[in-house]
Amino acid sequence: MLFHRSIEEIALLVPAVLLALLLHELAHGWAAYLLGDSTAKEAGRLSLNPLKHLDPIGTLCMLLAGVGWAKPVPINPNRFRMKNRKLGVAITGAAGPLCNFVLAFLSLLIYGVWMIRSRGNMPQLAVSALTMFAALNIGLGAFNLIPVPPLDGSRILLPLLPDKAAAFLHRYERYIGLVFLLLIATDLLDGPIGAVRSAVADRIVVWAFDLARLLGGAA
Repeated sequence: MLFHRSIEEIALLVPAVLLALLLHELAHGWAAYLLGDSTAKEAGRLSLNPLKHLDPIGTLCMLLAGVGWAKPVPINPNRFRMKNRKLGVAITGAAGPLCNFVLAFLSLLIYGVWMIRSRGNMPQLAVSALTMFAALNIGLGAFNLIPVPPLDGSRILLPLLPDKAAAFLHRYERYIGLVFLLLIATDLLDGPIGAVRSAVADRIVVWAFDLARLLGGAA
């Protein structure tokens, strides 16, 4: 993804990756905070400083392959105000991918309305920036939906798991994550990851462009 791009495209790609990862993690932190857990805030993770959120390997994967991750935001389910702690964990886990999908939707909506209103005379820089940001957010959000620790999908799955299964995943999360990274490195998961990303992208594109046609045609 990175090596076949021009200097101009790389100049757009790097800040887009940083912003997508930053807002993804902020969404986790704010969701936990709204549920009553201030752990992320106390750890300085409700910050706009990308250095507090970026994982070197995850960021590199985003730059090279369009999928990746950031440092997990620390949460303490025992501090949630809600009684169902598993549901709280699922909500905080879902907040990150949901944020990315909303960002992708808004990017494509702006692109669609701008293209319609300008009758196709949209600056190429704007086209590249908006479509790239949308693609990155779709890739990041869809990738994190995979139900494998430490990705967000495993947190979203938590309320559906028996206590023993949840404890097993938590205990061996590091080892499961290492195996997952090895599978990614060998390209064995390209098919499933691509299928999830395509399914999500299809829905977001349709919804964004349908709304763009309505807004773009308004006087």
